[in-house]
Amino acid sequence: MTDNAASPVGPLVTGSEIARLAGVTRAAVSNWRRRYGDFPASAGGAANSPLYALAEVQAWLDKQRKGQEVSLEVELWQAMRAAYGEQMVTGLAEVAEMLAGAPEPRLPEDVSTRVQTLVRTEAPVDLVNGLTERFMDSARRAGSDQVTSERVVRAVCHFAPELPANATVFDPACGIGVLLLSVAAEAGTCCRGQEIDADSARFAQLRANLLDRSGVRIVAGDSLRADEWPDLKADLVVCDPPAGVTEWGREELLLDSRWELGTPSKAEGELAWLQHAYAHTGPGGQVLMVMPASVAYRKAGRRIRAELVRRGIMRQVVALPPGTATSHALPLHLWCLRRPENAGSADTNRTVRMVDLTGNSPDGSLEPRPDQVADVPLIELLDDTVDLTPGSHLQVRHRDYPGEYATLRKELEDQIRRLAALLPELAPGGGAGSLDSATTSVADLARAGVVTFDGPEPVSASEQLDTDYLQGFLRSSVNVRRSTSASGTYRLDGRGSRIPRMGIDDQRRYGSAFRALSVFEEGMRKVDELSRQLAEVARDGLATGALAPEE
Repeated sequence: MTDNAASPVGPLVTGSEIARLAGVTRAAVSNWRRRYGDFPASAGGAANSPLYALAEVQAWLDKQRKGQEVSLEVELWQAMRAAYGEQMVTGLAEVAEMLAGAPEPRLPEDVSTRVQTLVRTEAPVDLVNGLTERFMDSARRAGSDQVTSERVVRAVCHFAPELPANATVFDPACGIGVLLLSVAAEAGTCCRGQEIDADSARFAQLRANLLDRSGVRIVAGDSLRADEWPDLKADLVVCDPPAGVTEWGREELLLDSRWELGTPSKAEGELAWLQHAYAHTGPGGQVLMVMPASVAYRKAGRRIRAELVRRGIMRQVVALPPGTATSHALPLHLWCLRRPENAGSADTNRTVRMVDLTGNSPDGSLEPRPDQVADVPLIELLDDTVDLTPGSHLQVRHRDYPGEYATLRKELEDQIRRLAALLPELAPGGGAGSLDSATTSVADLARAGVVTFDGPEPVSASEQLDTDYLQGFLRSSVNVRRSTSASGTYRLDGRGSRIPRMGIDDQRRYGSAFRALSVFEEGMRKVDELSRQLAEVARDGLATGALAPEE
């Protein structure tokens, strides 16, 4: 519930929260607002999303006995569940047929009786909208991708262009028509759709009729294999295509004229839908495609992505917030394409807008902040991978090159200063081989229990032997050769290695020098990594204009 502590009327609730309190749909709550003059007045919020005082709502529900018993709408839904089971789309279509005045409705008697009871007090369009909402909610909770989720619909509507008068909108995989009818909200808009599932297509058309959308025509059929709108050129094509489908008809469609950007591989069915949608746009027409994020970088689709970029067709890629697809956890992108005004010519657009909303809430604002947007030149996208993932480009665009360069440079200077102090002071020794005469094998030391091999490196197990001394001599070139097999594999345990025999005090003196050398080597590796990072930041910063040489 929405809690507004500053409100003099106490906590406030939305229409959705009222629907949950009463056990009905939001469409039913909207119907109550229109039908009952004593329904509580808005106590806050905006015109299109009012808020109501919780106390007033509860008092009204008690007065009307709403929510105290199973509503007629819930009883209808339960009866439909019993009659149709998993074939609820068939049930929805047959209810819609009855509401549209079909002469011979095919509904089971129990369902038909409940529908007749409800339409005495509820408008047919409100009833069908309420059932649609229940179906979408049940599909979401079941993890089904049978319908486009409300969050995806909201995102597509947000990024859809403003349509001209008498515009044509097309959805080649329209399901029950939720996305198509939401994007083309104006009653006069010409809407065309196709859906492979016959009951879904029938319900979508019937619902459009009940909504008095005379410009809507939705047909059944496989859009890729049997296009029912071959000559259609739309102002806007929207599509939430089936994801991960490999049996989309590639073998039958290898020479199809729709593949003007390249023939999609069997695994890239989404790019087949993309080109089908693009083939149905007129000059200047646009496409909004809901795509799995992986399509932006998969190797198999590189050539088609490159053509989209090279020709200036790809205008924007939006990485949607996690959870936008409520039926699964996969990240989604919204690809926005535009066909050039003049056929056969490349578009003059020279950038692709990248929008990364992955840090936002799925129910939050879809308007990106400045740091979530970058206009990336086409030339920067046309590399070996043609990665269209917004996050990878925004990270570079909004990188603090001056700060990174200054930090890395100071860290490198400090590390170099420390390195000089790490080197041990070494005096001349007795000459090469002076320690070879009195040595002991590591194998003998192990048998005597002086050395153990429990960890990744051998260590001393006795106060007679210093571990740094032991490991330092094991890493000498002579012992490395002894511990290297014929295949070139080196093992530090070096049981065949030999170390000089000397007192513990001398061992510790040598061990200290070996330890200092090990720390020095580690520091050098750090310097090497810092040097690489520093050069990369400096080079990229100069290339992007974020850094400049001093005059």
